[in-house]
Amino acid sequence: MTEHRLFAMPFAAVYPAYVNKAERKGRTRAEVDQVICWLTGYDAAGLQARIDDRSDIRSFFAGAPALHPNRTLITGVVCGVRVEAVQDPLMQQIRQLDKLVDELAKGKAMEKVLRA
Repeated sequence: MTEHRLFAMPFAAVYPAYVNKAERKGRTRAEVDQVICWLTGYDAAGLQARIDDRSDIRSFFAGAPALHPNRTLITGVVCGVRVEAVQDPLMQQIRQLDKLVDELAKGKAMEKVLRA
């Protein structure tokens, strides 16, 4: 089976789409960054460094300092696919991030988005 082309895409190419989606719904770039940092364990400087060096998505998640242990609580459907049913670990992490940004854009309270 061939690797999904999304894995080789630079995270810097996907990041603006996350920010635009949130901003269209009245949320901020800082909130998107907070969600990404919560999931991956990056701090603000680390996240910006990964965006600036145009790391691909595979490297972005592989280099994540500490994936949040509560990420398993992220459930639901993204693009018609149940997040918790995705078999490939990398694709599941991508879908988890997609789901968090979706919830943020839909106006969910940050405490609920971050599974507090």
